[in-house]
Amino acid sequence: MKFETFKAGRWQARYQYKSFEPVPVNHEWHWEDPGINALLEQATRALGELNAFSLIVPDIDLFIEMHVVKEAQTSSKIEGTQTGIDEALMPEEQIRPEKRDDWR
Repeated sequence: MKFETFKAGRWQARYQYKSFEPVPVNHEWHWEDPGINALLEQATRALGELNAFSLIVPDIDLFIEMHVVKEAQTSSKIEGTQTGIDEALMPEEQIRPEKRDDWR
């Protein structure tokens, strides 16, 4: 199957709506643009680097939790809350009463 001419599926008219019906993708793929090979090689190398970093991290669950906390703290800052990353990691009883609303 040629990559450049691939259509993911089609819209099928139903009673009062349309539904998307995907086509099978388990075909052998061919592409004419050699740039796609370079992009695939870059993606494969990046995935290998990511895998190598995951082997270095001693506790992957803690690593993911830190990223979730950092993202929550950053997005809350957009909304106007004033909680730092150090406060976000503290238990609620250690937060000063006037900052607990922001912490929550």
